[in-house]
Amino acid sequence: MTSADYSNLKTRVQRQQKKKIRKIRFYHSFLTIVLLICVCEISYSALMNLAKIVVYQTKIVKAQQLKAQAETRNKHLKNEIQNFSSMYKVESIARNNLKMAAKDEVLIIINQPDNNEGDNTRGNKFTKFLESFASKFTSDDDKIFD
Repeated sequence: MTSADYSNLKTRVQRQQKKKIRKIRFYHSFLTIVLLICVCEISYSALMNLAKIVVYQTKIVKAQQLKAQAETRNKHLKNEIQNFSSMYKVESIARNNLKMAAKDEVLIIINQPDNNEGDNTRGNKFTKFLESFASKFTSDDDKIFD
């Protein structure tokens, strides 16, 4: 083998090695990009799952609160059913609250005027205000003579 053939062979081998190195580098770069895309996708899906978990937890809490409210209302309604189950209780509610009378009875309603109606006028309010204002400035000795 001559030196020219040897150098020619050497350059061919170097070219082939460079091609292999380029292919390996391209392959590694491609795999790196694919792995980065996978990591991004996994992290995005993990964040979305965490967000869904938070939303579902709040929905669960709201549902539990609604359930508790429904149970308390149900208990209240059951108590009302028990209260209204006897005829005597229904009759007393009808007489007292609804102003109803039984058969062959006459209902008499006596209206009593409110005592506070006279106190609501402007003149009465103003005089009460002046009396309370004056009482702050009068001494105990002055009150004896009133």
